[in-house]
Amino acid sequence: MPECIVKPFVLFCLLGVVLTLGACGPGGNSGGYANRTWDYNRSVPHEPAQQAPNPLSGIYEGTPSPASETSTAEAPQWPVESEYNQVLRNNDDNLPPVKVALLLPLSGQHKALGEAMLQAAQIALFDAGYAGFELLPRDTRGTADGAREAAQSAIQDGAQLVLGPVFAASVQAARPVTQRARVNMIAFSTDWGLAGGGTYIMGFLPFDQIERVLQYASDRKIKRIGVIAPQTEYGHAVIAAYNAMAPRYGIYTADTMTFSPQSNNLAPALRQFTRYDQRTATQQNSTTSGASPLNTPLPFDAVLMPTGGEQASAIGNLLSHYDLPPNKVKRLGTGLFDDPGLAPESSLAGSWFAAPSPALRESFERHFVATYGYSAPRLASLAYDATALSAVLARRGLRETGRPAFDQAAISNPNGFAGIDGIFRFRPDGTAERGLAVLEYRHGRIRMIDDAPETFVKGSNRPIQ
Repeated sequence: MPECIVKPFVLFCLLGVVLTLGACGPGGNSGGYANRTWDYNRSVPHEPAQQAPNPLSGIYEGTPSPASETSTAEAPQWPVESEYNQVLRNNDDNLPPVKVALLLPLSGQHKALGEAMLQAAQIALFDAGYAGFELLPRDTRGTADGAREAAQSAIQDGAQLVLGPVFAASVQAARPVTQRARVNMIAFSTDWGLAGGGTYIMGFLPFDQIERVLQYASDRKIKRIGVIAPQTEYGHAVIAAYNAMAPRYGIYTADTMTFSPQSNNLAPALRQFTRYDQRTATQQNSTTSGASPLNTPLPFDAVLMPTGGEQASAIGNLLSHYDLPPNKVKRLGTGLFDDPGLAPESSLAGSWFAAPSPALRESFERHFVATYGYSAPRLASLAYDATALSAVLARRGLRETGRPAFDQAAISNPNGFAGIDGIFRFRPDGTAERGLAVLEYRHGRIRMIDDAPETFVKGSNRPIQ
């Protein structure tokens, strides 16, 4: 296996879906998330979308909708040179130069990840860039000190926008540098507490994932949910977001169980959570009285499990052991379920979770393999989208005003953008809102069962609810 392929645990850590991205690499935690509650109302864009998102490369122009279980459309193929980009390149020779910094761990523990993200950015340069667009890669070494020095170097060399860094501690260190220079930064972290003040957080956050899967579950008559979450900052954040969103979809919370992630034996807690003893007693009484044990009520219709890896497998097995198999109680997950290694688990069969539509990403990944000879790590798509976004904003601004459109109004365009991971836009608070698909574990594989929206415009093309 190539060194740059991120193994499952490291992948989850880097994605930030455990919301401890800063602790994954050198430099430690960025300060924690325990007191950073998610304010849903504050996250709503100032203005509604008026039109479709701006495509970041030609792959999004004139291509079929991503294939799903109910669609016969094929995934779009990556173009060598699209008509879209040919149009963009007209008169590009007359555009003045623009410099954009890319802060990545190009040495140290996470060197392989940084190099792969840089290569993804280079693909984006070919797809969406132009001759005068210059990318300034800077090595953060995966540390806070390295990120601070990288940001200072980039600013000194004339960077007009900063992309990255990856780790939360690195973002925290680079942020004062970019703020003093009044240069906006689009970071790959998931620490939403660092968003704002010219810093945009592009990483995958669980909040949109939770709302999307709750909306889908509610539409399919799932109204009673139990929640099993780890006693971590991520777990607490998911519970808080779930509690805020569940009433919007008429969902009743039957029970909430939290557990120490260091616990080696969850069986007693799961036995109580599943009401196993009460249900068994009810069944025995029903049998004695001659009534049907099939009438024994289940404690909930579904279980929300913001866990991944071996932890998710263990919880799924215990639910089945206590007579709540997947055909009785649906499993709902977050982005941690976006793991092909979990799909064959029988105790998780039929699980639903929300994640970016895989169709366009698969096309990008094939192109990455064809170009570099190895598989792209999951975070590579963020580097592609951020680089393509900066090139599109630079070109648009130079043509309209003579300056690259790296200001808050352009970056936070309510219409959003269409990238490798689907549509996204930045909220006024600096966090990314994404249009997500609903995926399912089916026959040992991950299948898309509900397409991601293609626009943020309400009432059009299955918009964001």
